[in-house]
Amino acid sequence: MTAASHRTAPEHTHPDDVPVLTALAALADPVRLTLVRELARSPEWSRACGSFDVPVGKAALSHHFAVLRGAGLVEQRDQGPKRVNRLRRAEFDARFPGLLELVLRPDRCD
Repeated sequence: MTAASHRTAPEHTHPDDVPVLTALAALADPVRLTLVRELARSPEWSRACGSFDVPVGKAALSHHFAVLRGAGLVEQRDQGPKRVNRLRRAEFDARFPGLLELVLRPDRCD
């Protein structure tokens, strides 16, 4: 039997409901861009929030994930005591074709 989570389940915005400026603003932040890039290189649901090496505290990291959820880029779920993540690549690509491809290119200019 699994214990109930003490946290509220995260709210997710579907990429179809996201304006392009919201998506661009979410991807413009260096910390969020790092999170997206690391998720793109990881298997789905394999990365817990605390597993990312970013220069922010827990509260700021939670805010960054909330922005990414609000932009339709990330989906999260609780798995035991951890909150795990997946990049909503297929859904986001359907809404904004080619945008993630540009952001994730290895020859990008930051």
